[in-house]
Formats: sequence, structure tokens, C-alpha cells
Amino acid sequence: MNSILNPSVEKYIRNILPNNTGILYEMEEYARNKHVPIIHKEVAALVKVITKTSGAAKILEIGTAIAYSTIIFCIAMGENGRITTIERNENMYTVALANIEKANLKDRIKVIHGDASDVLMHLSEKYDLIFLDSAKSQYSDYLNDLLRLLKNGGILISDNVLYKGMVADDALVAKRKKTIVNKLRNYLEVITNHPELDTSILPIGDGVAISCKKQEEMING
Repeated sequence: MNSILNPSVEKYIRNILPNNTGILYEMEEYARNKHVPIIHKEVAALVKVITKTSGAAKILEIGTAIAYSTIIFCIAMGENGRITTIERNENMYTVALANIEKANLKDRIKVIHGDASDVLMHLSEKYDLIFLDSAKSQYSDYLNDLLRLLKNGGILISDNVLYKGMVADDALVAKRKKTIVNKLRNYLEVITNHPELDTSILPIGDGVAISCKKQEEMING
């Protein structure tokens, strides 16, 4: 459990949502045993709904880890969907490739091994949806490239933005986490006031920001 939602409410939500089976269940067990962070159950449900209702067919993900959220997005898009995902950790990259192979999704998922700061500047395709779930202290550093790559009307989902409640409450901030917290606060300040974005922050999981890039005529108007 975390500090941003009443524990009984969080427990209820997680218990009422159906459990995964197959490869996703296996990945959840791996993540639990190896202490690998993956998206929370309620966040997974949210991103599936957003993906399906938005009609997203091309997704960019920053932070693959073991490819848990990658596979969730890919399944939610359906057979015509494609996802490009970036992972800098070599071990996670290797595990992700194996999971994608096991899920029979290698033809629809492209995994790039590298630092997002370097990779993003070389990408030029436009994406319907971008999922940001990597080093929290670098969210602001990525934003200009993410906006360049996100199509007008596209959706940017930023995970873990409330960071165990520390972003919202100074009393919860551990000394060693002050820099990350301050950078996340700055990121949220920017995306909630950015002229190209409409943003909502949801207190589920570890905090999720949902941003929609405005149509060009709305920006200029």
C-alpha cells in the first residue's frame, strides 16, 4: 500500500478487479520475487481503458522494465497496434525480450536498448499515446521531445507522479528523496500549466497524470 489513497479503498479496488492469468500473471510473480517495480493493478486497468477508448494504434513507452506494461498496452490496442519501448538497463532489456517472445508479440513490439535522453532525440514518428514510466528525476528533461513526438489530440500518461505521497506532503519527504520530489513537483507544475496540454492528476497507484495534447487550432486560438 502507499500513502496517497485510503488503504481500505485501495484494497477494495484491487480486490474487485479481475486477476491476470498466463504470461501477465507469471510476470507479476517475477516482479514480486525480484522486487521489480511494475504498474499497479488499478493503473493497468486505467491505461487499458484509455488505450481502447482513444483508439491508439501507435504507442511510445519510456521505461520497459520487464515489458509488463508494454504487453498490457499491446493487447489493449488489438492486432493492428504497435508499440516502441525504451529500456536502458541491459538485464531488464534481456528479460523484456524474453517475455515479449513468450507472449508472441515480438512482431508488434520494438524494444530499444539505450538511455531515453539519447534515443528520444533520434525518433521522428508521431505517436497516439506516450507512457512515461522511467527515472522520475528526468521527466521534465524528456518533455520537449515527448511533445514533439505526440500527435495533436494524443495522450501522455505519466506514472508515479505523486511518489508515495511525498510530492503532495512535505512531512512525508525523506531527505534522500528531496531532489526527486522537487523535480516531480516542477514537472507537474509544467504539465498542468502548459499551453499545449490539458492535464488531470489522479490519486491512484502512485499517482498518474493524464495529459491530452491540444489540437493546433486550440493552441493558436
